[in-house]
Amino acid sequence: MLLAVGGSLGVAETATAATASGPEGQTITVSKVEGLDPAGETVTVHGEGFDLATGIYVVVCVNTGAGQQPTPCLGGVDMEGSAGASAWISSNPPSYGEGLAQPFEEVDGKGSFDVQLTVAGSDEFTDCLDPAQAPNGCVVGTRADHTRTADRSADVVIPITFAAGAGGDAGGDGAGSGAAAGTDTGAGDRETAGTGGPSPSSTTAGGAGSDLAETGSPVGPVALAALALLGAGGALVIARRRPTEETNRP
Repeated sequence: MLLAVGGSLGVAETATAATASGPEGQTITVSKVEGLDPAGETVTVHGEGFDLATGIYVVVCVNTGAGQQPTPCLGGVDMEGSAGASAWISSNPPSYGEGLAQPFEEVDGKGSFDVQLTVAGSDEFTDCLDPAQAPNGCVVGTRADHTRTADRSADVVIPITFAAGAGGDAGGDGAGSGAAAGTDTGAGDRETAGTGGPSPSSTTAGGAGSDLAETGSPVGPVALAALALLGAGGALVIARRRPTEETNRP
């Protein structure tokens, strides 16, 4: 079945998988999009036709509708790839991202990738099954990384649904309806206060100036906090050494 949204996106679905196309002809295919386990299930995401110069996050986010940046994102943006809730793909990351970002595979001058994501119905901050937090459900998709937050050219999203779990409903009605999978072309980012890792609470608070997909502690502030702690530690060591040095002076 082929679905068209605003004439800009096609989504082809099988019984388990779905494929969506973006504004520049790029596509993603998700191995399973319906009846996912709310407790967490691994899916494979294949992408091709991406701009090699634009780094992306592959994420699970609240569906904010066509023209809007999908956010908050469950698990935040996992720049180190340790949690499996998201992936950072970039062939030209900033220096601190070298060795962390997975490079694109170049095919005919375009970027391709294959990643596995652990897709869950909720995390500490966001619940895809809660209509108050995610009235349109959630999506698996791509978006430009934190170096191009306002760039909607890399947005390709596919709605997902969850099987009924012990904690609540199937969560499928919102995810498959309303603003369905769409190519985001608008500039209205709907950010929350931070991200864990490519997102703190699911309450919207920011705008286009935010760095990353939201839901956890923002990567930028976390990195800055780490540097601050290192600085504070160094200052503490110096402060502790000075009395000793002065005591030992003749």
